[in-house]
Parts: sequence; C-alpha cells; structure tokens
Amino acid sequence: MKKKWLAVPYIVWMCIFIVIPLFLIGYYAVTDTTDDGSVIWSLTNLKEVFTKDNMALIWKSLKMALICTVICLLLAYPIALILSSKYFSDKGLLLFLFVIPMWMNFLLRTYAWRYIFEDVTWLNTFLGWFGIEPVAILFTDFAVMFGMVYNFLPFMILPIHTVLCKINPRVIEAAQDLGANKVNVFKKVIFPLSLPGVMSGIVMVFMPAVSTFVVSKLLGGGKYYLIGNIIEYYFIEAVNGWNKGAALALVLFVIIFASMFVLNRFDKDHEGGTLM
Repeated sequence: MKKKWLAVPYIVWMCIFIVIPLFLIGYYAVTDTTDDGSVIWSLTNLKEVFTKDNMALIWKSLKMALICTVICLLLAYPIALILSSKYFSDKGLLLFLFVIPMWMNFLLRTYAWRYIFEDVTWLNTFLGWFGIEPVAILFTDFAVMFGMVYNFLPFMILPIHTVLCKINPRVIEAAQDLGANKVNVFKKVIFPLSLPGVMSGIVMVFMPAVSTFVVSKLLGGGKYYLIGNIIEYYFIEAVNGWNKGAALALVLFVIIFASMFVLNRFDKDHEGGTLM
C-alpha cells in the first residue's frame, strides 16, 4: 500500500504537464470564437488543416523527418555496434563524446551551428583550390537537415546500443559454432535481436524531427517552414490563432501516436528504452 503512494507525485506531474495540455489542445481544436467573444463548438479548424497548403507542409515535415531518421539510423547502427563490441577498449569514452552534447541546451547547440554556417570562408577557400564557386550553407535544406541529424543522432545511438549490449554472447557463439559466418551472424542473429532498439530509436528520432521548429527557424533563417513553425506562428504571433494551431497540433499528435503504436508492436517488452 505504501508503494502506491510513491506513484502519486508522478500521477500529479503527468496530469499537469501531459493530460491537461492534451485536453486543452483538443478543446481549442473543436471550438471557435465568434465576433462577440462567445465560444462555440466547431469542426472548421480541423477541416482547414487539410487544405492544400497545410497538407504540403505536413508532407514536407514528414519527408524531412523520414530522411533525418534514415540518416540517423545509417550512422547510429555501426556506431552502436562498435560501442557494444567487447574488442573496442575506448567505447566508454566514445559513448561519452556522443552523450556530452546533450548536456548543453538544445537551443544553444543550434545557435552554435548557425554561427558556424554563417561564415564558411574556410570551405570556400578549400573549394576555390579546385575551381568550385563559393557556396552558402546557411538557410538551405542541407543546413536544416544537418541540424536535425546532429541534435537527434544520440537518440538513435543510445537505444540501439542498449539492446546490443543485452544480447547474450553465447547466442552469437552458438551461431558461429553452427557454421555461420560474420555476415550470417549479423543477418540472422544480431540484427533481428536488435530490432526493438532500432524501432525505439526510429520513434525517438522521428517524433521530435517531425515536430521541430527551432532547427528550421534558426538554420532556415525564418524562411524555411515546417509544420512545427506554423503551429508556433498560430500560437504566438497570429491573432486568435490558438484554435487553428491546436487543430494542427492535434493532427500532429495523431501522427506521433500512430508511430508509437508501431513501436509497441515491435517492442512489446520495452527493451528499446521507451514506454508508451
């Protein structure tokens, strides 16, 4: 009975910072304010979400998030394999180097890359040696994608590394004893057993990537719009835009919830490190 009371602070925290905000988003999404200030129930805001311009932004956000997720997976899996290898002596130091940027504020990290991309004299000097014209990195697709991958890569590495470390070495040794080479051991043993971590990493990267607005705002120069930027605009800058912003946020929540549902189908024991 005493142990149940230990969960009370968590339940209170969850209600204040998760349940109530979600309730408010749903409330504003299905209501509207008339000219006289009265609140009425309306599905107009939800219908406006599916306009041509909004759907183009949603697709663009999904495409950027998917590309970011794929790049992070291709980079993170080999790194996680190295970190989990018993033959790599400096894996603790390397893991520390990947984690330490997360100790710094997300906004400060993104600002740092903005200032780096603003002055690419060193790059243009290098390209000049080969007769290539100067380039501008800031405010481009590359800058936004680079910022997303840089900020979200650790969220792909850590769950995959965690699952790989849990694989029993005897299972790999058994496969080798049965005549499997390194390629077959990876295809038949290591990769299937690491799928919970892979799916967990995919969701942990995809969720913040599809809803990001800081990276696209800073590295895109305020001219690169994703769905997160439009939601921010409605809530902060637009006059009486909370209802439209809430409707867009509700649709985005459904997309994220669907991705979490997919995760649970692959990670029923929550070995990947995330819970729904």
